[in-house]
Amino acid sequence: MKYVPQNFSKSIDSYQKAQQFIPGGVNSPVRAFKAVGGQPVFMEKGEGAFLYDIDGNRYVDYLGGWGSLILGHRHPRVILALEEALKKGTSFGTPTELETALAKEIVAAVPSIEMVRLVNSGTEATMSALRLARGYTGRNKIVKFEGCYHGHADFLLVKAGSGALTLGMPTSAGISPNIIAETIVVPYNDLITLNKVFTREGENIAAVIIEPVAGNMGVVLPQPGFLEGLRDLTRHYGALLIFDEVITGFRLAYGGAQEIYGIDPDLTCLGKIIGGGLPVGAYGGKCHIMEQVAPVGPVYQAGTLAGNPLAVAAGLATLRALKQPGIYDDLARKTKYIVSNLTCIIHEAKAEVTINHIGSMVTIFFTPVKVKDYQTACYSNTEKYARFFHRMLVQGIYLPPSQFETCFISLSHTEEQISQTIESFKKAIAFTGT
Repeated sequence: MKYVPQNFSKSIDSYQKAQQFIPGGVNSPVRAFKAVGGQPVFMEKGEGAFLYDIDGNRYVDYLGGWGSLILGHRHPRVILALEEALKKGTSFGTPTELETALAKEIVAAVPSIEMVRLVNSGTEATMSALRLARGYTGRNKIVKFEGCYHGHADFLLVKAGSGALTLGMPTSAGISPNIIAETIVVPYNDLITLNKVFTREGENIAAVIIEPVAGNMGVVLPQPGFLEGLRDLTRHYGALLIFDEVITGFRLAYGGAQEIYGIDPDLTCLGKIIGGGLPVGAYGGKCHIMEQVAPVGPVYQAGTLAGNPLAVAAGLATLRALKQPGIYDDLARKTKYIVSNLTCIIHEAKAEVTINHIGSMVTIFFTPVKVKDYQTACYSNTEKYARFFHRMLVQGIYLPPSQFETCFISLSHTEEQISQTIESFKKAIAFTGT
């Protein structure tokens, strides 16, 4: 069943116009609402935990800029930093002291990073980290996990999550079979299969890349011992371990997932939060590996807008705000409160729904099966999620327009907004059906 409220008229008109000039009317596929039906809502502004669309509707926002807005929309510190940076210019293509300040903050925060290179997106970060791994090891093959999305570089669009999973495209057209041949895909949380892969291909594997907590097939946590086993295997065979913490970096803890799980990867990819809502990415690791990057070493990587002063200023303001005492405890408290209440509603309604969460990341899966990997995530009833999504939307709650994405709690979410969400959830579950 589709829901098209009358007061969405401006969004409907804007979407029709956008399709004349932009493929699908959107600049990133999952925004098109194809996974949930209906037409996308065009936003005008954000404030705190709220989004406002061009028709004047207001929503409690759990998309959070796909995880980048951990402080909420238009946080005063971020706005002030942007205003100050804007007075000086928008881009220089030269080194700035702000870049060094952000790099220093990242190195101090993330346990495994000794040096870091700033780029423009999470895709650039993972692509560059894998090139570095190949250059450093002299090997060609990489290992990734089913359902983990690491950006849209050709060799990573194999059984990927995020939009690729949402649209039913585990691979993409336009990718050479020769490139795909260098990528080995293993089930998430499956050390047995991973062992077999290394026994067969260990001498050829340059790196294993993984989301330490998956966020692109919905929230999927590593099983006990999985990350530890992965670290041991890569060390034994001389392959690099790359943590894609584009989502989890500065989200689960100031030092990311690796701080929580006590794992020391060779390289780490970052994005989202370190830009404070502006486009940015980074990859970093041990000095002896990072010094293989040009201009010091032979592995080339460059970017005209890398280290953009506006993005760096917003990111630095965000990271400094996150250093305040009790920040992550507050996020965890809010998340536990909302999850415990939603879980009670699910049990009372006898709904076939399960919730995965960690820190301030939450996914509501429309399946009674515990989701622990790509296959169990795919058991989810996407039609029920679509009905649920629209029911929440018309009650003023904005969730990710896909079953296989993550809801994000921000510091700006208040008790009143969370209570509204819980009440809306209760109505939506009853309407969606069990």
